[in-house]
Amino acid sequence: MSANVDNPVAREAAQARPEDSLLGKGMEDGVRDHFRAYVRRVRGGEMGALPAIGGLVVLFIVFGFAHDLFLSQRNMANLLTQAAPLVMLGMALVFVLLLGEIDLSAGVTFGVSMASFVRLTQPDGLAWPVALAVALGIGLAIGGFIGFFVARVGIPSFVVTLGMFLGLQGVLLVIIGDAGAYRLIPAPIKALNTSNLPVWAGWLMLIGVLALLAGVALWDRARRSAAGAPNPPLSIMLAKLAGITVVGIAAVWFLSQDRGSGAIPIRGVPIVVPVVLGFAMVATFLLDRTRYGRYLYAIGGNREAARRAGINVTAVRWTAFVLCSTVAVLAGLFYVSRVGSADAGMGREIVLSGVAAAVVGGVSLFGGRGRLVHAIIGALVIATIQNGMGLLGLPAGTVLAVSGGVLILAATVDALARRRSGGVAVT
Repeated sequence: MSANVDNPVAREAAQARPEDSLLGKGMEDGVRDHFRAYVRRVRGGEMGALPAIGGLVVLFIVFGFAHDLFLSQRNMANLLTQAAPLVMLGMALVFVLLLGEIDLSAGVTFGVSMASFVRLTQPDGLAWPVALAVALGIGLAIGGFIGFFVARVGIPSFVVTLGMFLGLQGVLLVIIGDAGAYRLIPAPIKALNTSNLPVWAGWLMLIGVLALLAGVALWDRARRSAAGAPNPPLSIMLAKLAGITVVGIAAVWFLSQDRGSGAIPIRGVPIVVPVVLGFAMVATFLLDRTRYGRYLYAIGGNREAARRAGINVTAVRWTAFVLCSTVAVLAGLFYVSRVGSADAGMGREIVLSGVAAAVVGGVSLFGGRGRLVHAIIGALVIATIQNGMGLLGLPAGTVLAVSGGVLILAATVDALARRRSGGVAVT
């Protein structure tokens, strides 16, 4: 699926000088003007993750009243570990969705990679870091293969990745063989999505995240000032950091409480949380503050305008599929860590949930709009639906029906918002 839309914002991004490409540079004189500008953007269809955040709040309220255990420390920690593979897969898919493309094979890509990893790390096999490098190499090769046919040959990504979705399932069956499943052996990988940080490490993680966010925000302001671009009000930056600080303190404190049911206490932030946050911050920097990220948005908004502006469209599209497939391997790592084994059915179903996560969070199916954090929020929405309905004992069919309905609703909101902002999707 590809989309070329007459998007003035994308044209400007493609033709912008480095000093014009500063993210969120703002033109408002004060907090009131900043707020009014935000309201105008929302009314114009640029809602971002606002619907997903509202939906997440509603889900927490509904499930919190519906089941006593939903808001417990144990279930919240379980929700985070349950959502980790979906969060990572959603972030992987953002790279291709921003281009107006899709990768239906990302799930089975991590299935093939992780089946190889688990088999290679069986007794008398390779050391797990070497096996992980092999798995990442497999993901990179699959992404390069898909990118070649999409970017160079010109086959629609839907067709190529659907073919890979089917073909890689056969490869997965060959790797697993008659065994049916292989048990995960390396203890460090098992701990990734099943163990917790010490309480002190959770607080240290929070301090580090806040310091990085503050540093990046101040660096952005310094860059804008040096380029002669106006800065948003300082109070806006401080308010955002204060909000993140409050939420972070509440989350770390909540997860630091004992959630064990036996004599041995269980407390601390799940190990997977800082791993996901670390990747999210690096990938967000790549998309929001580098030339490559600007090119992705420009191509997704208007491919022809980006080409005329001198962007190597073929190379950018090719590398986007490489990044998607490689990052999908990390999603598979979280998956096998959680379930403890690799089987022939890995990844066949989760890819659709990954696309749903990104779209529900606010990443446009038509390309050129959305951010990495939107996929994280969308994945939390999908995981919350699955977790809450599981606690209520509802059948799997109901969970799938509700998740599908949420995806259709999100896609409808995306299409209406794009129409309201003046973009016309062409598939």
